[in-house]
This record gives sequence, structure tokens and C-alpha cells, in this order.
Amino acid sequence: MADLYALVEQSVAGLGVEVVDVERAGKGLLRVTIDREDGGARIEDCEAVSRQLSRVFEVENLDYTRLEVGTPGTDRPLRRESDFRRFAGERVEIKLREALAGRKVYAGILRAPEDLAEEGAPAPAEGDAPVFGIEIDEPKATKGKKATQGETQVLNFTLDEIERAKLDPVLDFKGRKR
Repeated sequence: MADLYALVEQSVAGLGVEVVDVERAGKGLLRVTIDREDGGARIEDCEAVSRQLSRVFEVENLDYTRLEVGTPGTDRPLRRESDFRRFAGERVEIKLREALAGRKVYAGILRAPEDLAEEGAPAPAEGDAPVFGIEIDEPKATKGKKATQGETQVLNFTLDEIERAKLDPVLDFKGRKR
């Protein structure tokens, strides 16, 4: 699968898009997810990538039944260090490989290593993996009352400790009141 990802990434390099994900699904479906640096991948980008990959896969004799090219949507997965740096300051959900304090899934505001260093966190030694953080607002539970806003905590992690991560925007569908 890593070879397929590299092939797709190399094939679309000149089209001005970044490859977010390459997935083989059931019944021969090959799903490619793309985005632009500004987050504005358009239908024209999907068409161009689809045409390009169809030609490349034919030449490479890649076995697939159907090719689907799309954009990641609001819950875009974060995989590379560049993704984590790009979306610093955004709300994310992470799942750790190993439980910490009895849980694996955390949601909050993503913090870049530079932000953490400004606040006095120790900088990693040269060659060490960068340390990111996630600001978690833990509500304080009060007996018989609604939970109130608690103290902000920062959970530090490296990318090796992450099983999966994605954007977790808060969407408001209420609209305006009449």
C-alpha cells in the first residue's frame, strides 16, 4: 500500500494537489482523497487527478475496478507532520495507540511544537520527534448540577503515539432564529 501511495503522490505532483489518503476498498474500488494547500480542492482538480491516475494505472497494469477521487471533507484525517503543523490551532480528535489515564480518544485544540516551546515546555533534542499538544477542556462535574467549565489541560504527544487523528470541527446547524 505504501508503494501505491507513493505512486499516486508522484503521479499527481505536477497538478498542484496533495494526496491525503489512498484506500483500497471492497469490490475493486480504489479511493484517492486529495486536497489543496488552501483547502480548496475543486471538482476540476478531482477530474484532472482521475484522468492522470487512470493513464498511470493502465501503464503500471494496476488491478482495480473503479477509481474514486474526492476531497476529505470537514473531518479531514491528519497523517503527516506537515498536516499537524498546518492545522495547529484547529479543533482535532486524536486516538492514542496506548491508553493514558484510562482513555485513548481526546478532542481539543491542536498545538504546534513552537506554541508549546513559547509556554516553557522543554524543546526536543535535535533528531528527536517533534512534540505536539492538544488543549483539552475537561468539564468539572458537580454533584446534582450541570458540568461547568474546568481547567485547561495540555496533553503532549509525538506522531508515533497516534493511532489516528482527524479534524473535529464544531458545526452549528441551528441557523438564525426568526
